[in-house]
Amino acid sequence: MHLAARGLCTVALLVWATLAQTQPEAWYNVEDLNPGLGPPPEALDRSTPRTALRHFLEAAQTGDYETAAHLLNLTHLPRDEQAGRGPNLARKLSVVIDRRVWVDWLNLPGRPDAMIEDPSGKTPRAGTARRNLQIKLLEVEGRAYGIRISRYKAPGLDTAVWLFTPQTVRNIDVLYDAFGPRAFETYIPPDMKARVGNLRIWEWVALPVLLAFLFGLGWLTNKVVSLLARRARRLFLQKAFARAGVPLALVTTAFAAHVLLELGVSFSGAITNVLRPALTIVMVAGVGIAALRILDAILDHVTVRYVGEIDDTRSVDDRELYTSIYALRRVIVLLMVGFAVFLVLIRLDLFQSVGMTLLASAGVLTVLVGIAGQAVLGNIMASLQIALAKPVRIGDSVYFEGNWAYIESIFYTFLRLRTWDERRIVVPVKYFVSQPFENWSVQNAHLMKTIRLTLDHSADIRELQEVFEKAVRADKGVIQPDRAFAHVTDHSETGQEMTFYVMTPDPSTGWFAAMRLREHLLDHVRQTHPDWWPRERVDTPRNEAAAAATQE
Repeated sequence: MHLAARGLCTVALLVWATLAQTQPEAWYNVEDLNPGLGPPPEALDRSTPRTALRHFLEAAQTGDYETAAHLLNLTHLPRDEQAGRGPNLARKLSVVIDRRVWVDWLNLPGRPDAMIEDPSGKTPRAGTARRNLQIKLLEVEGRAYGIRISRYKAPGLDTAVWLFTPQTVRNIDVLYDAFGPRAFETYIPPDMKARVGNLRIWEWVALPVLLAFLFGLGWLTNKVVSLLARRARRLFLQKAFARAGVPLALVTTAFAAHVLLELGVSFSGAITNVLRPALTIVMVAGVGIAALRILDAILDHVTVRYVGEIDDTRSVDDRELYTSIYALRRVIVLLMVGFAVFLVLIRLDLFQSVGMTLLASAGVLTVLVGIAGQAVLGNIMASLQIALAKPVRIGDSVYFEGNWAYIESIFYTFLRLRTWDERRIVVPVKYFVSQPFENWSVQNAHLMKTIRLTLDHSADIRELQEVFEKAVRADKGVIQPDRAFAHVTDHSETGQEMTFYVMTPDPSTGWFAAMRLREHLLDHVRQTHPDWWPRERVDTPRNEAAAAATQE
């Protein structure tokens, strides 16, 4: 037993030693660290990512760029140039961070090893020491430049320290040229550059002026588009411009603000990190809404010109075209929404953070979407099913839950039915397709109408059939009069039921034709055979009749 225990301990020690050798150290080993700067101040704390970045920004705010330079890894510079260029590079980097980076202090590690602490175990990298962190990823002329800090250990240092990486230091000049102060700032008095809160004084003045200018530009754009709408010669162009006025105003305003931020105005990071994403979202949304409204105007024009008002009197091809137009619009909307979300994620550099978060919590999101969005997603899928399979089309005449109605519109989540008496019934798409219904316009709108009369047993079906055939041939709402016929379909002690059948071109025309034919048959009975009306008969028992005769 003791030998077995010793063997197991030996194996465990060997495994641990192997893993320790393959596990990378929690810092980068360097031969020397900024020897040209001299020893760093004793009060400078570079032990954790959070304290290192905080001390860098505090030193830069007080103008102590010599101290801030000790937070840069200047190993790519010659030793004799580090003292001269280091403070200037620190100043430029502080300007870039101030104007383009909003530091998330809560998520910035406060541990020397930058380990992610997650007792729940949901974070994949929880419990792993890190030696390289990205603060921000910036884009300049289509190229990405990262601002990163890493942990370094040099001989003579008791502990490893966190510094901005050499690659970040190399990128400082490029980032400063792109996001640093603009030319107009040289004319701003020094007193206006003093900070009040998170912004400078001139920014508090310039921001309302910029918003007022953008509001006026949007108002002017809307007026110009409205003027173009009134002067357009074609009706669909008038509708397109009229509908796209406000979205195009939003696009113009957002684009102008974006140009000003890129070329002329460089606000602090507190404004930039809020304003730029908002402008991106407004621009993408404005372009999408304007495109959809112009598309709607074009589709409406096509519908009115080539299809006209939709009901069951239109041909199958017309109803197919109208339904396909609606389906095309739904597909375009889905594609545009997906593209807009994709573009916003790319422009805001959210794929890294949001994408990883979504992948890490895919199970939770699946459950949430399944519960919260089940009804909406189910209706959207049912709507697409109708658009593709076309069990019903816009303009079809249907009989649904005791209502005769036309399919007036098919939207993403519901259908709108128009009844014959101009009522509107709104039905969720998923519910509609899951219930049985009668489609009277699958192949064509022809409909066999039935007229039922209850008359006395003495009524002659042959005579009424002849009257019915003459009326059918004279009625304009009847097609295929040779197919009209009549039979006795039921009888009881009160009378007999006579049913007359006639083919009509569509349900609405057939309804009126059936009413006219019924009135004609009733007029014939009323004028020539009033004794054919159903009557109530009372049967007297034979014994009671005999007793009554005896008494007499």
